[in-house]
Amino acid sequence: MAKCSWLTRGTGFTKGDAQSADDSGGIQCKPKGLRVTTAPSLAAASVLTPPDPCLMRVRDLVYRVAGMFYPDNKLGLLQQGCTRRMQELRLQTLSEYIECLTVGADRQAELIVLLNEITIGETCFFRDQAQLDALRRIVIPNILKAKLNVPRRRLRIWSAGCSTGEEPYTLRMLLLEEADGLLGNWPLEIIATDINQRSLVHARAAVYGQQSTRNVTPYYRQKYFFPLGEQLQVSPLARMNVSFSRLNLSDDLGMKFIRNVDAIFCCNVLIYFDLTSKRRVLEHFYNNLSPHGYLFLGHSESLYGVSDEFRLIHLPGATAYMKSVPKGGEAA
Repeated sequence: MAKCSWLTRGTGFTKGDAQSADDSGGIQCKPKGLRVTTAPSLAAASVLTPPDPCLMRVRDLVYRVAGMFYPDNKLGLLQQGCTRRMQELRLQTLSEYIECLTVGADRQAELIVLLNEITIGETCFFRDQAQLDALRRIVIPNILKAKLNVPRRRLRIWSAGCSTGEEPYTLRMLLLEEADGLLGNWPLEIIATDINQRSLVHARAAVYGQQSTRNVTPYYRQKYFFPLGEQLQVSPLARMNVSFSRLNLSDDLGMKFIRNVDAIFCCNVLIYFDLTSKRRVLEHFYNNLSPHGYLFLGHSESLYGVSDEFRLIHLPGATAYMKSVPKGGEAA
């Protein structure tokens, strides 16, 4: 379901930065999150010559700020993003561009623009139906049961790496379908965050073409969308209580502001993080989740060898993770 409006927290330098597999069930949809591609010419060149030291400095900067690591054989997207920015700024050398990123007056803003260039979000509505069915039929009832004696009843779901918004709007529609049943009068909240500001602008506009909406059934299309030319716009009802903000998953301060979440969807985002960065993010996810909370990852992702703070839960056609039994207590 692979995209941060991550409560408007930082890039690592300032408050205000953000972070953003294959489908199952026969649904063909490109991966959500980051699509790292390598230009053939660059890949061939990397075999013959070592990477440009200046490009390595940009790579290290992106890693420090966003936790995303580009190995030598996947530097094409980073190179292309830098080239586009250099053309826009009319710079001749990568060394000049590094100055813009590190010592220039607008270095923080330029870093954000670069992150927009190199993080490409791709997703669609109702991307993983098996996962969504498990959420609706099993996970939500379990969460509500665990929260029966909680003074303040509300259901909070976080789409961490929401891309252009298809995932959080899908989740909102599913919850609305339960409003007259299990959820009753429970307040619903969807937190949607991504590192790519352009993706968030798209998400807030909530206008989508055929590629994004191809899995939307006639029932959902009629109930939760309005035609807008040749595109569809998500209805005000389905946009209600869905908040988009920018957040960097590697921003420790920003991550601490999200608490008491019942479920986190972070599908096909952590695959672009190295082991150290993954463990750092997962530690935050553990703290962000309520004791009864669930973590959903992409089908190709696993926490084996990464974190032992979660236990694997097998669901019909899908898997999820819950917190392990905490020290001195029991998991809900």
